[in-house]
Amino acid sequence: MNTQTTLAHGEPLLDPPPGIGGLAPWQERIAKQLILDHLDAGITVTRLADACALSRSHFTRKFKESTRQSPHDWLRHQRVEKAKALLLDSSLTLTAISMECGFFDQAHFCRVFVRMVGTTPLNWKRQGFVARQQVAQIGLRLRA
Repeated sequence: MNTQTTLAHGEPLLDPPPGIGGLAPWQERIAKQLILDHLDAGITVTRLADACALSRSHFTRKFKESTRQSPHDWLRHQRVEKAKALLLDSSLTLTAISMECGFFDQAHFCRVFVRMVGTTPLNWKRQGFVARQQVAQIGLRLRA
């Protein structure tokens, strides 16, 4: 639904597309960095808004316009991405990964992971391991 405003010349002016009118680049950069710096413990929207010199509601609206996600959803997505990296590149337990990524406990981590990725963390790790083995085998064949 695109509303129109008419200029003095009678030409219609369409509302800007989503994303225009979001956070300024410096605000988006600061907000995202603060979220990433606090993945393990979280950060309040009020603190993010203060860092961007905006009210809480204004910040939330502009963040969503800029990223297509609420601050909470963006945080959750980043936590899952960090968990994926840890699943593939560390020997940490699921409990340790869940704590490292800021989830309440392993059960919470698994619920969020399944909802976002479509499979359990352990199954995702196994699939990643198998994929890495297949890539390594292809590399060996190419060198031979």
